[in-house]
Amino acid sequence: MATGEGDTPKQELFHLIKRFGAFVTLKISNLFSISLHNLDLRSIGAVAGLAVAIVFTWRMLRSPSGSQRRQQKRQGASSSNSGVGAHSNASVAPPEVCSPSDDSRAQNVVDEFFQPVKPTLGQIVRQKLSEGRKVTCRLLGVILEESSPEELQKQATVKSSVLEVLLEITKFCDLYLMELVLDDESEKRVLVALEEAGVFTSGGLVKDKVLFCSTENGRSSFVRQLEPDWHIDTNPEIINQLARFIKYQLHVSPSRTERTAANVFSAPSLEQFFGSI
Repeated sequence: MATGEGDTPKQELFHLIKRFGAFVTLKISNLFSISLHNLDLRSIGAVAGLAVAIVFTWRMLRSPSGSQRRQQKRQGASSSNSGVGAHSNASVAPPEVCSPSDDSRAQNVVDEFFQPVKPTLGQIVRQKLSEGRKVTCRLLGVILEESSPEELQKQATVKSSVLEVLLEITKFCDLYLMELVLDDESEKRVLVALEEAGVFTSGGLVKDKVLFCSTENGRSSFVRQLEPDWHIDTNPEIINQLARFIKYQLHVSPSRTERTAANVFSAPSLEQFFGSI
């Protein structure tokens, strides 16, 4: 039975398999109807050859190039039949084609899904501190706007830019703040400034962990007694003195400084070290 010109490759394969089945049935009946010594070897060879031909044809039809040729053939047939008439439009509809806008939206969804997740400030703080659990930090020039003990005799102001980082540190670190002061009034100003900034209420810091001393060596002594994982200071001499005893240190300095030791880091400010601005 001949196939029509409009038959698809799948229909052609169906007719080919159907004819092959009829042929095999006929040959098997002939093989069983004759005796074993009269077995028709040429018939068996013909069956095997036809089977190989069908398998080869099937593999060709499933190849990408064959699929592309079939798609081009269908597109050509569709374009040639577009001007025949209204009754010809009832034939098989062409395959749906995605518009460029659909492809763009789909690509945007995929890109958004696989976009790297930006770490939170808390995650950055933990990573930077290398999971350190105890931190000591100087107040002047790091937490406070003022940079000298003399200024604390007039006022004490907490840096707004460092407050978020400071609160994140208090969430998972045992934080101690310390500073050299010249009188008791300076101590009170510092504690009031920290309290008004919400350090004692929003974070895990308590007033007992704000330490005051009368000399620079006194601050160094505080740090050595507490044995923190990190110490943060603005004085390079204190940094050098503690380099042998403290695992990590951060030297906060407006000017770019060279690392004096492998465990000493440098940054213009505490918030810039943690990349929050």
